[in-house]
Amino acid sequence: MAANPADLSAALVLTPVPAADWLVVLPPAWCILAGAVLLMLRKSVRLQALIAIPALAGLVVIDALLLAHVAANGPVTMVMGRWLPPFGIAFTADLTGVLFALAGAVVALAGGVHALADIDASGRRYGFYPFLLLLMAGVSGAFLTGDIFNLYVWFEVLLIASFGLITLGSEPRQIDGAIKYAFLNLIATTLFLVTTGYLYGIFGTLNMADIAAKAAAGRAELPLMTLATLYFVAFGMKAAAFPVNFWLPASYHTPRVVVSALFAGLLTKVGIYALLRTLVMLFPVEREELSFLIVLVGVATMLLGALGALGQSDIRRLIGYVVISGIGVMLAGLSLGSPGGIGGAIFYALHSMVVMTALYMAAGLAGRLAGSFDLNSLGGLYGRSALFSALSLVLFFAAAGLPPFSGFWPKVMVAKAAIDIGAWWLAAAVLATGFLTTIALGRVFALAYWRPAPMALPVQTMPAGALLPLVLLTALTVGFGLFPERLMALVQHAAQGLADPRAYIGSVFPEGK
Repeated sequence: MAANPADLSAALVLTPVPAADWLVVLPPAWCILAGAVLLMLRKSVRLQALIAIPALAGLVVIDALLLAHVAANGPVTMVMGRWLPPFGIAFTADLTGVLFALAGAVVALAGGVHALADIDASGRRYGFYPFLLLLMAGVSGAFLTGDIFNLYVWFEVLLIASFGLITLGSEPRQIDGAIKYAFLNLIATTLFLVTTGYLYGIFGTLNMADIAAKAAAGRAELPLMTLATLYFVAFGMKAAAFPVNFWLPASYHTPRVVVSALFAGLLTKVGIYALLRTLVMLFPVEREELSFLIVLVGVATMLLGALGALGQSDIRRLIGYVVISGIGVMLAGLSLGSPGGIGGAIFYALHSMVVMTALYMAAGLAGRLAGSFDLNSLGGLYGRSALFSALSLVLFFAAAGLPPFSGFWPKVMVAKAAIDIGAWWLAAAVLATGFLTTIALGRVFALAYWRPAPMALPVQTMPAGALLPLVLLTALTVGFGLFPERLMALVQHAAQGLADPRAYIGSVFPEGK
């Protein structure tokens, strides 16, 4: 007698998956595959860049297609092994995650091209490009995962890759920077893992959509404030928020310049993204109760970052403090919780990914032309290259938040959101930070570019391969400054999706299961 077939509809996805939905899982898979190919060909130094740069360009195309798909159809979910959530590990792409992923891919492509002039044959032989692809697998996976433990896993992937990149060359200063970088990041990762275990013990699930729904239903009985606070501390460490930000300026100036550029553009923004995802989407009420603490941390981060930049003479360390100051602006937007504040935080994060990467590249080229990163020894760069000086000045203006460049609009959004609730002092802190950053970066331009060289400059050429990504990133900064409407609409829609996750939850549980 024939056995009755089992009904798998309650456990498995039985309908065919639309082809466009495969874009959700393709970015990390693409990076892992390309990195594996590069690892197998590690002895073929000439092939490393020839394979890696087209692979990074392909990642940009994939993320752009995914953004168009999500913008047109709303959040999209893919579940591993066809198991229905919350049992299967879900990848869920919404506007926030895809915007971060696309910006990260653009930054990685620029870094891959810039590395043609910054990473020598030895660096390629010892794995720069495979590490870069592995880093992008972790970054892409973190931005697109819908499972909070999987977010931890992708954090580990990008952390392993970053250890390889920061020690590439094995110079004593790199090892010293790597120890400082690794110590606090490992503490933050451990705290993240412990908190996630506590969360699983409370909810019995790790799926973010499931957690958001259960948290909303059982808020009165569950210790959600403890969870929100622990995640704020863990991800605040990752994002280099005050007072646990000392590791960033102590380590980001030690590796190759292109590695510093990639770290500045990517790593702290993964921490900011995780804060937005957990505190806004999963624990919004707890975020509101923590808002005063978050805003104090944000103001301290932005002001001390700007003051730290004023006190530096090494332009790489100076830019590290500018990165920290920008983190404070994003935390200020997070603390407000309104669509304007959250949208401003997202916009500023995207701007920072592009501009901070470009600033480190500009610092590397300045050091190459002048033979030093010390402002006391720099000078005459305008005479060496007017184009490079103009690009640097645009980036300085953008980092300071001056119009008409990309950094202006997110600061306006955050300041307006603060004024709307009567927090004039927060708006004043954002403006004061921009003023201090303008002074710090204006000092760099006056000393390194405008004044005559204090000594004869070494004869150095400006490699076209290094200048091209700087031109492209600067063009993005100018473009989004002059024409911000489309990006502003996207980030506001993304902020609304975080604050009201019904569409996100519906993509994971389409039948309300």
